[in-house]
Amino acid sequence: MSGTQPAADDATVIRVGTRKSPLALAQAQLVVDALQAALPSHTFPIDSMTTTGDRDQNTALYNFGGKGLWTTQLEDKLSRREVDVVVHSLKDMPTELPEGLVLGCITARGDARDTLVVKPALAAAHGWATLADLPAGSVVGTSSIRRIAQLARRYPQLAFQDHRGNINTRLRKLDEDPRLAAIILAAAGLQRMAFADRISQYLDADGAGMLYAVGQGALGIECRAGDVRVLAALEKLKHVPTTLACLAERSLMRSLEGGCSVPIGVETSWLEDGRLRLRATVVAVAGDKAVDADEAEVVTTEEAAEEFGKRIARELVAGGADEILDAINASKAAQAKQAEQAAQAVQATQTAQ
Repeated sequence: MSGTQPAADDATVIRVGTRKSPLALAQAQLVVDALQAALPSHTFPIDSMTTTGDRDQNTALYNFGGKGLWTTQLEDKLSRREVDVVVHSLKDMPTELPEGLVLGCITARGDARDTLVVKPALAAAHGWATLADLPAGSVVGTSSIRRIAQLARRYPQLAFQDHRGNINTRLRKLDEDPRLAAIILAAAGLQRMAFADRISQYLDADGAGMLYAVGQGALGIECRAGDVRVLAALEKLKHVPTTLACLAERSLMRSLEGGCSVPIGVETSWLEDGRLRLRATVVAVAGDKAVDADEAEVVTTEEAAEEFGKRIARELVAGGADEILDAINASKAAQAKQAEQAAQAVQATQTAQ
């Protein structure tokens, strides 16, 4: 056997890699079900694993300092040919992929919006259902610097608390932690896990001044470059409108060199005249500085989507987005250096003892 051709007895087997979290497994099953419907003679065994992002539930996302928390180890398995595809939440995928790996397809997008989930006891007692309802000093749980920055900009009276874990864990923490009034979660995840009844408010640009993460609500399926068999299978799942919108979003983020730990928000929609509308924002963590863009353009090819994203990025940079991002990255670098020095000091003390 040579190249990427499977052995004869593996020709109808496509091995699917995913994280082991309940949501990741549910999303992988959605993809497997779609593949099974398109290729009924094939089998799609799921191989799940726990990644760095899953194991460390204490460090805030914005303090990790790197990308690929949920993807790198799965990509290693893909490169080693232990799996044939990996199902990711597209928002977790870095915009630059390892050599030899490609984004095989993007499936039809779920609800891309963020949502507010209010503690049930407070909702029942006070009727709180929206961000505007929450009184000054209310603590909102989120570990996303994008969400914190936008909330600080629009709702400066609110306070924030780091909040990590899978969906089940976060909902349980909300219910049990007396400090928390509400949390912010992605709509698609709640809906895919049958928790839509917990949603108090859908957050979008017009209704709440909130833009979502690049790729949020969409699933990206990664595979090996040149794997003709697998790429042909994934082509059956590709959703063109979602793909074009998400490629424009990812091009924007790549151009700004942003990841999940920087406050870049987007919102894309297809207008009645066929143009793609892309709203984007870059917000300082304190919410006191922001640069916004809102443009629409005819986008019919992946190349045009990439160029559209780059154009919006240039517009944001011209408005000062690079200064906001540079300040955030400098702060993160200083925090990382302090953490490293503290760790070295502890190690030196332990050695001396």
